[in-house]
Amino acid sequence: MLTALTIARTTFLEAVRQPVYFLLIVICGMAMFLTTWGTGFSMGYTEVGEVSGDNKFLLDLGLATVFVCGLILAALVATSAMSREIENKTVLTVVSKPVARPVVVLGKYLGVVSAVMIAVAIMILFLVLALRHGVMSTAAQDLDMPVLTLSFGALAISMAIGVWCNFFYGSSFPQVASLTLLPTMTLATFGALMVGANWNLVSPRKLGIEEGTAMIVVNFKPQVLIACSVLAMAMTMLCAVAVGASTRLGQVMTIVICFGVFGLGMLSGPFIGRHAYNNNAIGTVLKAEPEALRFQEFRTAGDVYLVTLKAPPPRPLTPGEPVYYGPFPNGFALETPAFEPIVAIGPDGQRATATDALARAATSPALAVIGFDQQNLLLTVRNFGPGGEGLAVGRPPQPEDYIFLTPTRVNAAALIAWGMIPNLQFYWLMDAVGQNQAIPFSHWLLVLIYTVVQVAIALAVAVLLFQRRDVG
Repeated sequence: MLTALTIARTTFLEAVRQPVYFLLIVICGMAMFLTTWGTGFSMGYTEVGEVSGDNKFLLDLGLATVFVCGLILAALVATSAMSREIENKTVLTVVSKPVARPVVVLGKYLGVVSAVMIAVAIMILFLVLALRHGVMSTAAQDLDMPVLTLSFGALAISMAIGVWCNFFYGSSFPQVASLTLLPTMTLATFGALMVGANWNLVSPRKLGIEEGTAMIVVNFKPQVLIACSVLAMAMTMLCAVAVGASTRLGQVMTIVICFGVFGLGMLSGPFIGRHAYNNNAIGTVLKAEPEALRFQEFRTAGDVYLVTLKAPPPRPLTPGEPVYYGPFPNGFALETPAFEPIVAIGPDGQRATATDALARAATSPALAVIGFDQQNLLLTVRNFGPGGEGLAVGRPPQPEDYIFLTPTRVNAAALIAWGMIPNLQFYWLMDAVGQNQAIPFSHWLLVLIYTVVQVAIALAVAVLLFQRRDVG
């Protein structure tokens, strides 16, 4: 492990000393600065939430900028750490010690991801400052001088320290300037969040919030920071992909592979994932409430829920029809497990769903329609089951759920292909922040676990590729 850490330290120092490292950080910062002027045409509505109006587009574009700049940086740093050393034969000094090749790959990855994470952290601070400034909706709008003064001041101080150390001590300017920029930008961001546009520490009446509220409370946006932390997780996974690609490919092809994984990861859901689960929704829930307070859990036989739909279903619903529901329109992650529909023997002796089936106890747990008011779009659903035990649903129906009459069909081939491609949509939480939806800790934790698994897979592939690589 000490050997891996030593390799990581060397890789990290080599990465931050590259001129392109500091250059990409500055480019991202300038892009954030220009974004505050270029996103005022989105005509966003003002809503209650951490980010509203035109600032939603600013956040969306800012996160995309961090993503792309971080991706380019990961590919460039990984190439210099692996591919270039293999081509120059300098990696022979390590593997001939002898040092196990998996240790080399692990050390290189730790060094690359450390350097990229520092750069991404600085880029995220630029984004936070841009959101603190806000979009310039009109040319007559005043600039936010605290944000501009503190941010450009932090950049100037970092560059001045870099020049000083380079001139008097021979230190690498990109290294000193980049590593100094993280603490200076952190202080600048904290200072900008502490004050308002007029250097006020508390909110004035015109902000539309309670007068006298501390500006740090007004400006701090925890959901935005959570979304940014999830984006940083994506960069750790892409760093592993870059390291794996650089064990066999040069700089250009490593960048191509990284952008290929990026594109597939962002589009795998619409192009592949949507074919993995197939179901046809007959409506969307507008409102859902229990018929009586004791039916709140909706897990006991006899529990009844009243579900109001947003629009009429494609056909009238009859009593006895099965009901499924879940949060996705394709039937993924249904809250209702598969069950045998309630059926009865009709007058003609044929097996058919019918109203008289509801008059007897179900032989197995099920959810079924017991009434539908076509005029008010009111669907009445009952939980059936023998012995008082109803269908074990994940939760009761709630607004924005989709209603189905059949269980979801799974396409195994599409599901396997979708699972093999890293899904970067898991890391894109802009929609949740823009719609003022709280990001639950459980989702953050699941994304973290998913990232650890994806990084482990990518590094395993990198080890396999490097094991058979001739470095002599």
